[in-house]
Amino acid sequence: MTRRITSLNVALAQPVEIKGRKVMTAIAKRPVEGPRAVRALGIEGDEQADLSVHGGLSKAVYAYPAEHYPFWQTVRAQARAALWDEALPPGALGENLTITGLLEKDAWVGDVLRFADCELAVSEPRFPCFKFNAAMGFDQAGQLMSSNAWCGFYLQVRVAGTLRAGDTFEVVPGPREVGITELFRARVAAQRR
Repeated sequence: MTRRITSLNVALAQPVEIKGRKVMTAIAKRPVEGPRAVRALGIEGDEQADLSVHGGLSKAVYAYPAEHYPFWQTVRAQARAALWDEALPPGALGENLTITGLLEKDAWVGDVLRFADCELAVSEPRFPCFKFNAAMGFDQAGQLMSSNAWCGFYLQVRVAGTLRAGDTFEVVPGPREVGITELFRARVAAQRR
């Protein structure tokens, strides 16, 4: 299977009201055309609102598998009684890179995604928060992400360059000691204790 970016997504932080309180968020990423510069702290034109949990050197870019989108489209439509043809756009889960060909169960901390002009290293899973529930439109979204371990993963910029939708990549294996799914499940279990 060809591994590729199906959509490159960015957003600027903006205030939104969630459950009666105003918060800053940049979760509503939107697809962009053409190449975008990728530097140590992320993609040109993108922001993170809460740097205590997103962004920084080890979480500069967030990737999410497009293979999970049909599931989210279905459960979101059922939970919100939304129209079935109301598409869930790429970037809706807050990801910068909507990708195909690499699921969480096959990603390991230290693996490198090598693009033609950029290298990104898998650093850690993403953990859902109340903003994710709000973006998806129903309060059980975070629980579903946790139970399926369909969390996506953060990437550290190893070699700065440019990325665009359609770019293909290869995975250069890292030490293969800690898998994204296992790390995600362990942290979720520890939080429940």
